[in-house]
Amino acid sequence: MTEPATADRPDAEEDAYGGMLGAFPYAFRASDSILFRLYVLVGGLLAALAALVFGIALVVQVAATLGGPGGTFTFSRTLFVLLGLFVVAPLVAPVLLVARRHRRTGSDTRYDTLLAAAGVLFVVSLYLGLVASIPPEFTLDGELQTRPPATGPLAPLIRLLYALPAVGAPVVPLLGAALILLAHRYAD
Repeated sequence: MTEPATADRPDAEEDAYGGMLGAFPYAFRASDSILFRLYVLVGGLLAALAALVFGIALVVQVAATLGGPGGTFTFSRTLFVLLGLFVVAPLVAPVLLVARRHRRTGSDTRYDTLLAAAGVLFVVSLYLGLVASIPPEFTLDGELQTRPPATGPLAPLIRLLYALPAVGAPVVPLLGAALILLAHRYAD
């Protein structure tokens, strides 16, 4: 059990939160940025949802491949964990970075807002990556489906995403994750 933070202890700020889950309420309380506070709520929910979805997918994958030999099946299970990590880590990174900065150097609303904006752009890039990964034709419940046509004001962007090769679809979220790192380096 840790001692309560007091004014006579110089390391009292380091006990402000414990671990990743404690960073969310700490960062929410410590930040003055409204955009960042909204991101803490939305990003935290999306990260929890993504972790749940990937966790369930991993359990289903393990159950489906339990009787088979190692090798390919073990690799596919590891791929689920890796993919989940690549989605969840950038979702929580802005919150963890801001909590760390507040704990070490104090408040900076510009930094908080910039990291929140980069986090929002990562969420958008996840969606755009999903759009880019839709194949032209696929089978769903035994019926042949085609992807919806690009219409509306975002039709040129959707057509551009549809034109990406299937291998290029993960590049969009990777660019969004890199943007979080660039925002951190720029504002730090």
